[in-house]
Amino acid sequence: MRHRKHNTSLGLVSGHRRAVLANLATALLTHGKIETTQAKARAVKPYVEKLITLGKNGDLHSRRQALAKLRHRPIVDHLFSDVAAAFSERPGGYTRTIKTRFRVGDAAPMAIIELVENIAPAVVEAEAA
Repeated sequence: MRHRKHNTSLGLVSGHRRAVLANLATALLTHGKIETTQAKARAVKPYVEKLITLGKNGDLHSRRQALAKLRHRPIVDHLFSDVAAAFSERPGGYTRTIKTRFRVGDAAPMAIIELVENIAPAVVEAEAA
């Protein structure tokens, strides 16, 4: 039975939704704070919090699971070294969402989602083309 199994679809097909959530999570872990729509902020919050919990576990299996979700090795390294260390004593609640404004073009409600702890932004080296 599907009872209580609802996930926010964001009006996207599953592959596109996975890509959007992975890109939002990568941006959030890279910069520490992003502005997006409220719906996307609500959707990415549990995604990022589960990734931070994987980072706190710190074992190889957790690292491979995070790499399968994010697909960007420098961000996974930043997650497991800096972000996990900053949240090592916190039992949960790693992000906060702040409602901000309505977007000018389509009046979509916007929100800022940020990490609770101040963490230095990730330095991502440029990939060779």
